[in-house]
Amino acid sequence: MFVSFAGESFQSLSYQFRMGVSTIRQFVPETCQAIYQVLKDKYVKCPDTALEWQQVATGFLSQWNFPNCIGALDGKHINIRPPPGSGSTFYNYKHHFSIVLMAMVDSYYRFLYVDVGCQGRVSDGGVFAGCTLADALENRTTNIPDPAPLPGSDQLSPYCIVADEAFPLKEYLMKPYPHRGLPPAQRVFNYRLSRARRVVENAFGILASRFRVLQTTINIQDTAKVENIVLACCALHNFLRTESCEVYMADMVDREGPDDAILAGRWREDPALQQASLPRATNATTRAKLTRDNLCQYFMSDCGAVPFQWGKD
Repeated sequence: MFVSFAGESFQSLSYQFRMGVSTIRQFVPETCQAIYQVLKDKYVKCPDTALEWQQVATGFLSQWNFPNCIGALDGKHINIRPPPGSGSTFYNYKHHFSIVLMAMVDSYYRFLYVDVGCQGRVSDGGVFAGCTLADALENRTTNIPDPAPLPGSDQLSPYCIVADEAFPLKEYLMKPYPHRGLPPAQRVFNYRLSRARRVVENAFGILASRFRVLQTTINIQDTAKVENIVLACCALHNFLRTESCEVYMADMVDREGPDDAILAGRWREDPALQQASLPRATNATTRAKLTRDNLCQYFMSDCGAVPFQWGKD
């Protein structure tokens, strides 16, 4: 089973295990589905109480100095063979056929939420808008705690998820300030947000490096079976991250050196999963912009600044 996660073809597996290709093509997705069903409730569980969200936020504050952060969000392409008759539905901007893996991770590189299967031509922001997490956040059914004071301050700030430019700016979803030539305060904010958001890039990198089938074009035209394989990879990633961390994570993640420079993890030696494309526009509300501006000001204050943020772009 684990040989298929290494990215070998069904033809290669049929030679190794002396089974017919059609047999392997059937039981690999079925086994992956079983793996996910067994592991998901314990190892791929999105927080559903205020206390669980606060525990995630504590991790981001202690690990990455970003207060009231409850996750880092991103989307990546998984290359596939297009289903018959699908036309350009799965054709992405990198000229491959793909589905999108949308995921939110905690500060320890574990997947809290996974959505897989949206067509590759849809942007990150578009995928997010159609997933159950966005619906729950928008309708306030996730039990996220009420806004809390920022550390060392009496300023209330909403709990939020950090993401890149592909996503819409919301009170619960923080993204960088756009454009170049930003003033120092906004450059500091972008650095602090990028530092927290890097965990999701590392999580995807580790996932693809350990389960190398994700670096290939998955040779199955049934997208439901592809989804089973991807979900099993995510569940096994969390299982191994939790139960066998030292072996599984050894030298894999980015580290910060003595001068706070980034030391690349081993996952960067492998080809990175393709980033989903940017949407044409992401309109933001006044309240969302104010939330970002307040965080920006906090990071420049005596109680919110960290020594290594200065001079970072």
